[in-house]
Amino acid sequence: MGFLGIAKRHCGRASASSNIIGEVLSVNGGGPQFSYLGPSGPQKWGNLSPTYSACSNGRFQSPVNIVRSKCVSGRHLKPLDVEYSLAANATLVDNLFNVAMKFDGNVGVLRLNDKNFSFIQMHWHSPSEHQLDGVRYDAELHLVHKADDGGIAVIAVLYRYGHPDPLLTKIQSKLAQLMKVVHHSSSHEQPQVPLGTFTTKQIRKHTRKYYRYVGSFSTPPCTEGVIWNILGKVRKVNFTRAGRGFKGTIDLGMQEQLKTGSTIEREKNRDV
Repeated sequence: MGFLGIAKRHCGRASASSNIIGEVLSVNGGGPQFSYLGPSGPQKWGNLSPTYSACSNGRFQSPVNIVRSKCVSGRHLKPLDVEYSLAANATLVDNLFNVAMKFDGNVGVLRLNDKNFSFIQMHWHSPSEHQLDGVRYDAELHLVHKADDGGIAVIAVLYRYGHPDPLLTKIQSKLAQLMKVVHHSSSHEQPQVPLGTFTTKQIRKHTRKYYRYVGSFSTPPCTEGVIWNILGKVRKVNFTRAGRGFKGTIDLGMQEQLKTGSTIEREKNRDV
């Protein structure tokens, strides 16, 4: 079992506002093109298509700033029941605004609310999307799970700069290869590099608490109903060698969003 902890927080009344919006999933269902700047930037997402209306009008949008002093005790919550122990072929994919690892086949499961959510992919963001007490961290890892009925549950891990991350160190040669593919690919290609067999057991993260709330995809169509689980322990990562190129890729657009100061204010409150 991974993430074997006591769910000490269910969360409080947290304002759902953020300067940076990233991807929960790497695709938007073939909808209109969106970006992080200009007429197709975050403040305009809801106007790009009727199917994107939740981006502007949604009541339970993501990401959020988790205010720990306002969190509601989650004594009724069970520890996260995660089993990551299987191996399958994996592929590194550059999604323009993040770098993802996708799996072919069953590699793990998250059991939540008497339902199984299959582990389908993970991706990194830098800087983080979610905040703790108004602090945005250096990176955020999303572990994305999908149920048979289409429901989505995400486990998010926040990072600050520090020691090298064992996972990034292990795949740094493949990250370097992906950066080369990105550099030479056309705008019509999705850069990707096969990783071969990958065992998900190595990404298990143990924690004693987590924060849960119901939110949304953080890019169009901003579909709501996503179950977010933010691990309470902030971990360390060091982007070295190939990792620097990797970080540069996932910074694209997000850093520009910070520079322009444009924001999406999502003031609808909810229990976290």
